Amino acid sequence: MGESAGAKRPKAAKPGPGVDPVAILSAMTATPPVSSSSTHLAAARRTLALPTPPKIGVRIAGTGSQLPSRVVSNADIATIVDTNDEWIHQRTGIRERRVCDPTKGESNRWLCAESLRKALADAKMQATELDLIICGTITQDMRCPSTACLVAGDLKAGTAAAWDLGAACSSFVYALNTAHDLIRMGNYRAIGVIGCDTVSVLVDYTNRGVCILFGDGAGAAVLRATDDQTKGCIAQINHADGSSWPDLYMPGEDWMIPEGADRSTHKSGCLQMNGKAVFKFAVSTFQELIQQTLDKAGLSAGEVDLYVCHQSNMRILEAARDKFGIPEHKLLTNIERVGNTSAGSVPLLLDEIARQGKIKEGMKVMFVAFGAGLTWSSSLWQV
Repeated sequence: MGESAGAKRPKAAKPGPGVDPVAILSAMTATPPVSSSSTHLAAARRTLALPTPPKIGVRIAGTGSQLPSRVVSNADIATIVDTNDEWIHQRTGIRERRVCDPTKGESNRWLCAESLRKALADAKMQATELDLIICGTITQDMRCPSTACLVAGDLKAGTAAAWDLGAACSSFVYALNTAHDLIRMGNYRAIGVIGCDTVSVLVDYTNRGVCILFGDGAGAAVLRATDDQTKGCIAQINHADGSSWPDLYMPGEDWMIPEGADRSTHKSGCLQMNGKAVFKFAVSTFQELIQQTLDKAGLSAGEVDLYVCHQSNMRILEAARDKFGIPEHKLLTNIERVGNTSAGSVPLLLDEIARQGKIKEGMKVMFVAFGAGLTWSSSLWQV
């Protein structure tokens, strides 16, 4: 509506003391010279009075893990497909793996809850002290709600935020990096990070190239803020190559099978893998990822005390040892006893090493994983 002739316009509100709106607008819109971007950013931060990230360290306060009760040996696999113990062990390093028994109440949700319950006990914490639960998994028992929400309910974690993160075998390391940065920024004080997969529900046990590899399992870590700024992630890398997804995937319906694939051997609802392509990717990417992480941190391979790596295949792990001259006691394995547990792989091994007393304060520990997507991730910590 128009104003009457005698109406008075209200006076514009004056900026608060010391606030220059023109300077603020200029700081927001000006394009800095490339060579002085950091200086410009600092100046803009001062002008806008943006909050400075708090000086916070992050520590791994506790770890936990859970395996199913049922053991499936190579001899058991040999009763289903044409293979034998020695053939499997030579090609993978695996002797046995664990598989959930639903008749005993074992499931993805149960594995996740138990591993985090143990990690909380190790950290001497109650679930109600958690601000957030992140569950790295691609084998949720149900599409909705998230496994993290189910675990929060099972552990009586109150109103802690909860979500799932799906990056296949890289899920735990992706989640570890995410949780670390959320704490480092001051938004959260305590986060439960879980890595779990029950790949047995996706496996076609007539497909020899897949069924010999995978098992079920879960591991968890509790991260907490600390005043010790020397603790936490020194360097991290998260990457994915979505163009290579047909090398390792699980089609829900027949129409999802990529063009050119042999439909006579591809089953909907079952994991499909191009073994040669995935092995080649894993060998090269694993070694490149370690080197890139070392370069980012300005360290040599020998300066890292422990490498906690995804247990995909013993030949891939041994190739990395040879490439960097890493002794066995620095790059430990458990693939012989548990197989490839996907997202559960790294945290399972972490908990095992921690409970053996092999992780000492001040050590540098590198976590490395790669998987379907294709995805790969690293996280180098000073613990």
